[in-house]
Amino acid sequence: MDELSFSVPGMTCGHCVAAVRGMIQRVPGVRVVNVDLDTKVVVVTGNDLHRAAVWAAVDEAGYEAVA
Repeated sequence: MDELSFSVPGMTCGHCVAAVRGMIQRVPGVRVVNVDLDTKVVVVTGNDLHRAAVWAAVDEAGYEAVA
């Protein structure tokens, strides 16, 4: 199982969290998406995760992923 952890500083509310989580969950291989709004940290676990695909999903949700 792979794990990616990164920040999404633009998240400010529950709607932001839902948008980011919803788009990431569509990426093939993603099993679990944990988002901590207080720290702005997203942790994604799954099989054969590709950072570029996950970050593109965050971008598609209207936010920017930061290492």
